[in-house]
Amino acid sequence: MSNTFITSSYHWRNRYLLMRHGHSQANEQGLIISSPEWGVPSFGLSEQGEQQLAELVARWQGLAPTRVVHSDFLRTTQTAERVASAFGLTLEKDERLRERYFGALDGQADRHYPDVWALDAQDADHQQHQVEAVSHVSKRMCAVIEELERRCEGETVLVVSHGDPLQILLTALANKPLTQHREQPALQPASITLLGS
Repeated sequence: MSNTFITSSYHWRNRYLLMRHGHSQANEQGLIISSPEWGVPSFGLSEQGEQQLAELVARWQGLAPTRVVHSDFLRTTQTAERVASAFGLTLEKDERLRERYFGALDGQADRHYPDVWALDAQDADHQQHQVEAVSHVSKRMCAVIEELERRCEGETVLVVSHGDPLQILLTALANKPLTQHREQPALQPASITLLGS
């Protein structure tokens, strides 16, 4: 399991395993699938993603989750299901953990991602191409963690989401400018980042 540790002066009540979904059919096809209309009912895990999850669960090391919270997209739901099943846990769906919406680029080739990221580096509030602003993604992702911190204590929470939202969350929690979210190490499919002591 690939772990990254986030340093913060904040004393966390819980520990968080921030997990990107396994390799998906959208990854396989090189497509941007960011709308709930497409992402919730379809574009789940690819065969490669299913294999990643099987290997991850079979060789799980480190902290065992006590709670699983996930985006309602099919690829994240399937990822969360594989881990929750292995640990005998129930799932908690949270729409705030959804993929960042890429607006007019939704359904197009993923070669458009770098164009959006270049705009992000200039302005965290931009909405060119009707893309969801980085600042908005940060607010909804941070709200999930803040809520979990209020209502839970001493838990190890697996949070299953998507690459861009998780990198934006990690940037916000590190108190770095949101325009720098792509300077975070890229989160690979089925990777886990440990947050909290």
